[in-house]
Amino acid sequence: MIYLDYLATTPCDPRVVEAMLPWFTQDFGNAGSLHAPGRKAAEAVARARAQVAGLLGVTAEEIIFTSGATEANNLAIKGVARYRRPGAPGPETPRRRIVTLATEHKCVLQTVTDLEKEGFEPCVLGVGADGRVDEEAFRQALEVPTLLVSVMAANNETGVIQNQDVLAAMAREAGATVHSDLAQAAGKVPLSLAGHDLASVSGHKLYGPKGIGVLYVRRRPRVRLQPLFSGGGQERLLRSGTLPVPLVVGMGRAAELMREEGAAEAVRLARLRERLLQGLRVHWPHLRVNGTGTENSSPLPQLPGALNVCLGERGPPARALLEAVPEVAASLGSACTAGSGASSYVLRAMGLSEARAQRSLRLSVGRFTSEDEIDRAVAMLGAAFSRISGS
Repeated sequence: MIYLDYLATTPCDPRVVEAMLPWFTQDFGNAGSLHAPGRKAAEAVARARAQVAGLLGVTAEEIIFTSGATEANNLAIKGVARYRRPGAPGPETPRRRIVTLATEHKCVLQTVTDLEKEGFEPCVLGVGADGRVDEEAFRQALEVPTLLVSVMAANNETGVIQNQDVLAAMAREAGATVHSDLAQAAGKVPLSLAGHDLASVSGHKLYGPKGIGVLYVRRRPRVRLQPLFSGGGQERLLRSGTLPVPLVVGMGRAAELMREEGAAEAVRLARLRERLLQGLRVHWPHLRVNGTGTENSSPLPQLPGALNVCLGERGPPARALLEAVPEVAASLGSACTAGSGASSYVLRAMGLSEARAQRSLRLSVGRFTSEDEIDRAVAMLGAAFSRISGS
């Protein structure tokens, strides 16, 4: 199996697994307990919190552990909205508008649209052919008093990176709370949270375990959130539930490795991505890179290991191609919507026709991808295309 779907999930780094193992059986204490095993677990959680904070360039007190980025996104968006809900006591007219983009992850889009039932005003902005929001359109959207802006740093299907610093500054100037989904970007590209109030990270996108993530919550000035559910309030009274110490330790170790190795790794991944792109062009000379708005240029800025390509408007759909090459693990779009059979809503929002969207592949390389795997995958995909298209 040649794995080219690192945007969907990453394998757990063996060094992360090694760090986690003792906390399943040997050091199994509850981090909330006051006895010695509990205190040892609490110390491990504190170390992991500091490791994640080090990756993001924030303080450990601003890190809240969750079950993943989906929960973190829900807590950020619903937490802000419900704390400032229409009709809540306050000296000013409540802000109702929540601004996001049409290419956001489903968990953000659905959270924002669901809040309309609670009296909020979703404002979902479109993007251009390059996958980026028009800054003037963004500015105009903020002319209506805006409660919250949520824009992901890097897209989970195309790897397209938004101009996060500029957008955050515009939102802050307009008086809005600023949230960003960093699930794909954390540790992979340079980031600054200086203009952000909230940010979400996922463990399994950075070679850590599944089932763990974090929400960055700025302390000064303090961001106020309403918790999603009731309980013991283990995470700063914002997120209840017994902390899964092994997963927390794994998240911390994964973050530490990304902080230490991410920059060098990005250089290698960009080189692998270019090798993959040039190999595909041998078989598909008119291949288009989704996220540029042009036929031939590579999308910049973009995640170094991400490549979303349209093979053209004619020939078999990309799904048929992948089914013909089971040895290559790639995808058509987000894993969250893979079972629907529909073409990518992200690509359609970027202006692709249904035919182009159906013939687009999401390929992504990662820490354990080799040049040999790239070459073999390209050869197999090209041979399968020739076979099923009869050419």
